[in-house]
Amino acid sequence: MTSEDVTTDTAPGPDGTPSGPPPERPAPTAQDATLPAGLATAARELFGDRLDLAAGYAELLVTDGVVRGLIGPREAPRIWERHLLNCAAVAELLPQDASVIDVGSGAGLPGLVLAIARPDLTVVLVEPLARRTSFLVETVERLGLARTVRVFRGRADEAASGANGVGPFTADVVTARAVAPLDRLAAWSLPLAFRGGRLLALKGASAAEEVAEHAAAVAKLGGSEPTVRLCGAGLLDPPTTVVEIVRERVIRPPSVKKSPKRSRGGQQRAR
Repeated sequence: MTSEDVTTDTAPGPDGTPSGPPPERPAPTAQDATLPAGLATAARELFGDRLDLAAGYAELLVTDGVVRGLIGPREAPRIWERHLLNCAAVAELLPQDASVIDVGSGAGLPGLVLAIARPDLTVVLVEPLARRTSFLVETVERLGLARTVRVFRGRADEAASGANGVGPFTADVVTARAVAPLDRLAAWSLPLAFRGGRLLALKGASAAEEVAEHAAAVAKLGGSEPTVRLCGAGLLDPPTTVVEIVRERVIRPPSVKKSPKRSRGGQQRAR
């Protein structure tokens, strides 16, 4: 998650033309993390007795998360509806005691939310940017989640192959939210799933169109026919849209043949 929601609008003048930047919005405070009354039933259903823990995470997102540029200021008032509940609904697709790798975790969405909602899960948050991983490490410690959550600084391919003496990682489920188009996301994420494991990609209203466009590419990567699922139906409006892909086959990258050594004169050396 980035700070893409920072406004660049300008305030209109008397004739309707822009006349300069709008008045500065007050910085979000912990008050902005208060759970709206209209969402309380859904929040209790999704987080159960860990709702207070989710509230603590919401406060960190709208304060430290905004200050560090991980969450846009405009997102603070809708942190529950658009982010926490949207992510927590995906837990219904996860089996008991599953291992989860969250690719491009950013501020921890959806990986940290799932770890809060489901203490039976073990979660690895994969994120390449230092400022984001610093926030994730601090948040995991402050929320007391270190037993079930770890943070890996690196790209998805580095997590799959191992880097700096850490990894490689594989899991039952790989999650991602607002990371990349489905073909690229599958290329990065499927190698992190066990054979028979799944990629759960949180998508928007155009999920069906994206599936139609990239299904052939996904198949070449060893993935199943992508399936669009709606999570939290009857509880959230709108429900969370998820594209599910099963890793049916393990596709090995083609080996690179070494060119024969040549002499300085350009002729192949005799062996």
